[in-house]
Amino acid sequence: MNAQAASQDPRPLTFFCAFALKQAVEDVILPAYRKAGGEPVEAVFEPTFRLLTRIESGARPDVMAGITGALAELLTADIVTEPKPVARTGVGVAVPLDAPVPDISSVEAFITAVTNARSVAYSRSGPSGIYFAGLLERLGIAELVTARATVIDSGPTAVALLDGRADLAIHQLSELILVPEATIVGPLPAAIQEYTDFSTALGTSVSRPAGAADLRDFLHGSEAKAAYAANGLEAN
Repeated sequence: MNAQAASQDPRPLTFFCAFALKQAVEDVILPAYRKAGGEPVEAVFEPTFRLLTRIESGARPDVMAGITGALAELLTADIVTEPKPVARTGVGVAVPLDAPVPDISSVEAFITAVTNARSVAYSRSGPSGIYFAGLLERLGIAELVTARATVIDSGPTAVALLDGRADLAIHQLSELILVPEATIVGPLPAAIQEYTDFSTALGTSVSRPAGAADLRDFLHGSEAKAAYAANGLEAN
């Protein structure tokens, strides 16, 4: 930890963080960062597109962790510095805790599981939901599945398993893990898997560069990498 990072400025560092990284960051990484002497942090956990809406409205984070492509656009707009890859997560499948675990080991098995489900829950606007909707079209089963799908506006799709709205949930693995009452079946078959890459960046208008740089460095450290791996993410 940079000895010069501490500041007399009473304001915490503002950290915008993609919701897919929430459990690793909130439960493990930020507490470890503070224990190591890092500055106070005010974290905002939302899907990247909602963090971008905040930025469009004038908000300026000191540090941001979000979908790599979105950060590249912010770099072009001179809102953040050069993004650095931090982790990625694939799309997975979950079922209710005591439900039979379907076979999703091949594309054919996955198609059978999805088409046999009473209702499949997926996100309306997140990257996994957008990908899944397109995947259904490519597999030729969109009409059958969407006719009885449970589309979630925000939050983990696996919550729909708990109240009986759906018996299969599709989401990023790092978000399925946010609902421990559900059983994660596993990732999509490799032939149809889709990864979402996340990066970190510093804000260009950061008031305390040393503190912000320390936080960003911690997000790439060994403790952070272990936390990502334990929460459905592959660390870079």
